[in-house]
Amino acid sequence: MIRIMLVDDEKNILNALRRVLASGITMENKQHDVVVETFDKPTEALRRAEVVVFDLVMSDYRMPEMGGVEFLKAFREIQPDASRMILSGYADLAGLVSAINEAEIFRFVSKPWDDYDLRFAISQALAYRNLLMENQRLADIVREQQGQLSRQEIALRRLEQESPGITKVNWGADGSVIIDDED
Repeated sequence: MIRIMLVDDEKNILNALRRVLASGITMENKQHDVVVETFDKPTEALRRAEVVVFDLVMSDYRMPEMGGVEFLKAFREIQPDASRMILSGYADLAGLVSAINEAEIFRFVSKPWDDYDLRFAISQALAYRNLLMENQRLADIVREQQGQLSRQEIALRRLEQESPGITKVNWGADGSVIIDDED
C-alpha cells in the first residue's frame, strides 16, 4: 500500500489528481494500491504528517497560505524519507531552483500535466525512495556489524520512520513531559 499526500488550494486540481491515482501505481512491474489524502490547506497537511507516514507528497507551488517550497521544507523536517514533488502552472526558474535546493524535491511537474507522465514521475519517485530506504537499511546493518551502531539505535530509526516524532520528547522546565504544546 502506497500513501500519497496531495496539497493544493484548488479543490478541482485535487479531485483531478485523485482520479489519476485512483487505479493505483505501477512500480517495478507490479501494480500497487494507493491511499490518497488531499488537503487544500498546507497547515492541515503538516498536522496530518505528524500522525501518518506518507511515501510521497505533492504540493502546488503557489498557494495563498503557504508556498509549496516552504510547505515541503516543513514537511521534510517531519518526514525526511518521503519523496517530494511540486506541481505548478508557472515556469519560474528561481522557484524551481529554490524547490530543488531547499525542499529537495524529486520532480517539478507542470500544469496542465499529462496523466501518463504524471503517473510515471510518481512511480519513479517512489522507486527512488525505496532504493534510498534499502540503502539506508543495508548501511545500518554494516554499521551494526562494525560496532558503530547499536541495535537500539537501529530500532529507534525504524520507529521514527514508521511514526514520525515518536522518539522525540518535549520536556517542560519542571521536568514534566509536554504532550500538546499548542497552548
